[in-house]
Amino acid sequence: MILNKVITTTGVGLLKYSALVVIILLLCACGDSNKLSLSQRSIIYCSEGSPETFNPQLVTSGTTIDATSHQLYDRLITYKGKENILSPALAKSWHVTKDGKKITFYLRQDVAFHQTDYFTPSRKLTADDVLFSFSRIIDKEHPYHHISGGHYPFFQSVEFGNLIEKIEKINDYTIRFQLKHADSTFLANLATDFAIILSQEYAEQLALKKKEHDIDLHPIGTGPFKLKEYHIGSFIRYYRHDDYWQDQAKIEQLVYDISPSKTSRLTKLLAKECDVSSYPIAHGKIKERQDLELDSVTALNIGYFGFNTKKAPFNNKLVRLAVSLAINKQALIDTVYQGQAEMANSIIPKSSWAYDDSIQMQEYNPIQAKALLEVAGLAQGFTMDIWAMPVQRSYNPNAVTMAKLIQADLKEIGITVNIISYEWTTFLRKLAQGEHQTFLLGWYADHPDPDNFFSPMLSCSATETGNNRTFWCNKEYDALLQQALQTNNIKKRKSYYAAAMKVINEELPLLPIAHSKRYQARDKAVKGKILADFGGISFYQVYKESPTQNPEESENEGSSNNLNVEAKH
Repeated sequence: MILNKVITTTGVGLLKYSALVVIILLLCACGDSNKLSLSQRSIIYCSEGSPETFNPQLVTSGTTIDATSHQLYDRLITYKGKENILSPALAKSWHVTKDGKKITFYLRQDVAFHQTDYFTPSRKLTADDVLFSFSRIIDKEHPYHHISGGHYPFFQSVEFGNLIEKIEKINDYTIRFQLKHADSTFLANLATDFAIILSQEYAEQLALKKKEHDIDLHPIGTGPFKLKEYHIGSFIRYYRHDDYWQDQAKIEQLVYDISPSKTSRLTKLLAKECDVSSYPIAHGKIKERQDLELDSVTALNIGYFGFNTKKAPFNNKLVRLAVSLAINKQALIDTVYQGQAEMANSIIPKSSWAYDDSIQMQEYNPIQAKALLEVAGLAQGFTMDIWAMPVQRSYNPNAVTMAKLIQADLKEIGITVNIISYEWTTFLRKLAQGEHQTFLLGWYADHPDPDNFFSPMLSCSATETGNNRTFWCNKEYDALLQQALQTNNIKKRKSYYAAAMKVINEELPLLPIAHSKRYQARDKAVKGKILADFGGISFYQVYKESPTQNPEESENEGSSNNLNVEAKH
């Protein structure tokens, strides 16, 4: 029997090799007659890193969100269609009072939680589960609030707890949020990847066993897949949730092959060892292959160079401006993004309704940069660190290369740069603790509302959670954000955000670099939408087409011939 467990990283190299052998055997070693069937109903995804947790409430990391949010969980409401319309999910409908302060959700009555080796639910989703999921976040006295550290970075950055007066269970299938004041982004925030619904019953069982931390390590959700097995740094195995409240997922097994090396992911894709690959390199080579496809979406994102404004000399605005002027952003676009990105002059992309085209592009002017350093008393230059993230993201495909280019630029004005990188989880933890001077990172939008850029990235509340890694806190900026949230008038909101952007440009807690496309590569047999304009990926509608079958035949076979790995092996 395959056990559900999280193991330590000791001997990861050997374990990873062994684990991949096991995956291949599971998918292929059941005899020629079963090989096609097993492979056809399974997807192997080459992922760029390990998740920090299996609970999206606790993080803002894209790697973790991709691995968890849409695979394991659902939200009350969701975005659907090309127009990104807020639509029912676990809530079949909702009602907002005229003053915008009471929002009532009416839940579906047929939603089943995962049944796994470690939990068997005795009931379906009710308002108790919704109450538990959000009370854990906002109530510091809640028994589960401090489990896993008590940090809920997205919700804390948008001051979710300060907004809610109370959450009230009306009956088993009706729940009401009462707000202290109307908020134009409240529904949008409930549709994000972070606003997932947990099982109260599972939490209560764990508390009796004194294993509360398992709620975030051995997840139970309502999503289309359930966790079967996880080996840190090696792979994640999901099985299909057969009692899913919507149509079942089209595949029966989903495997995340954790492959931080971009070269390794490409090699595995070319060798047919994975079906889909994250953040691929060698786009030209992939396009040349008749058996592969390169997908892309124009993503709502921003890649940036950030300053820790609490650390000298970057507590001096003149130094931040000098460094920004010395960076050749066009060279970064050409080299790191290979031209597949738009140079950014704002943290929000031009596709956002809040974009202000009066914002001027930051110029490249090393002569002026040197003059500013002299005014700041640093004419002889100084030594600084740049922290470069170790994983690929769409907003920065190669942070180490970008750091080297910036290193060369800053050398021209007398600044010596040390480049530092850590394993991804360690990198994020140390950033949150403020150990850095400068850093290369980015933000991938969770929903289309522009506040999703302004508040989580740079608000004062986000400095307290470690989500605002610049640790810049500006009261004027925060006041503008609050004014924008308290009106539904788009024209007024746009004016507040334009003013907030001007504050950012004057203070320069970060330098916007690029808005990029997000890419993935897949085998041509893999069908269905995976990437989204914002938020994490989803394998719910994905299937693998047989060379001898059409999709309808493939789907019919999958429903009558279940994959039972444990029984066969």
